[in-house]
Amino acid sequence: MLDMILWAIIELAMAPVNIVTALINPGSWLDWSNPESLSRFIYYGASVELFFALFFIFSIVTIVGFFRRQFLWGCVRVLEGFANAIGRTAAWIGLLMVLQQVMIVFLQRIFRVPDISFGPFGITFTQDLSWWAEELKLYNAIVVTLCVTYTFVQGGHVRVDLVYSAVKFRTKKVLDMLGSVFFMLPVVTLTYLYAWFFMWRHLVVPNPSASGTLERMLMQSRALRWNVETIGFSPNGFNAYFLFKVLIVAYCVLVFLQAWSMFWRSYLEWKEGEASAGKYLDRDVQGDEAQELEHATHSGST
Repeated sequence: MLDMILWAIIELAMAPVNIVTALINPGSWLDWSNPESLSRFIYYGASVELFFALFFIFSIVTIVGFFRRQFLWGCVRVLEGFANAIGRTAAWIGLLMVLQQVMIVFLQRIFRVPDISFGPFGITFTQDLSWWAEELKLYNAIVVTLCVTYTFVQGGHVRVDLVYSAVKFRTKKVLDMLGSVFFMLPVVTLTYLYAWFFMWRHLVVPNPSASGTLERMLMQSRALRWNVETIGFSPNGFNAYFLFKVLIVAYCVLVFLQAWSMFWRSYLEWKEGEASAGKYLDRDVQGDEAQELEHATHSGST
């Protein structure tokens, strides 16, 4: 137990050194034309060093926020704004999904067209109708993975508040802080560790291993090459399933950042009291709420 604590302290102390080293030597892990740089990126993308670097950043921002609450509010607004921007953009994929499905039905059932060609910039892209039909799964995956934190910010997730709804405001904020640290962050971290190597095993060969050391991966980098998965479930079906693996990683990153934002918002609302509930919260207004807001704005202007 003592050895583990000492190891954690050493890794945490080395975190700022690793961050500075990575920032001043970006080519050593971002130059993907170099197999060794790509191997470093794959290794450090789910490494102990990255974990402690993120923990160090989170701790420093949190400590500064204890003394400068406006700074912490700024961090919350940036992260929630990022989640809203990604989600509001990705949500339009739902409309594209519906329009494409309608188009496929008409072309297949009425006009008996075997394929669809798409070439707005002079480069024609032609695929069988079954390819476009299976691609609808990708649109659905985009909406699910990229809109998850947007829905969280908007308060759209279903909650079972048997205990939460019965406690006081400050107790709720404490539960939110504990939930983000002991449930949200650990679960999404474990999911990310699996998803990271699952993604790269469908992008490069030799397949990287989660248990591999940096030295071993650098040694294997001599044979490392891109081998993007292009296998479909049917002969003429959608064959870019590697994008689903990329979306899983993107989902984990978004939820990870949202857990930080949730912790900081919960702390600030706990500190400032019930009057700060929903402070700076950018939520969409629809239906009756939108009409009430428009009426209030009109009444104020007159």
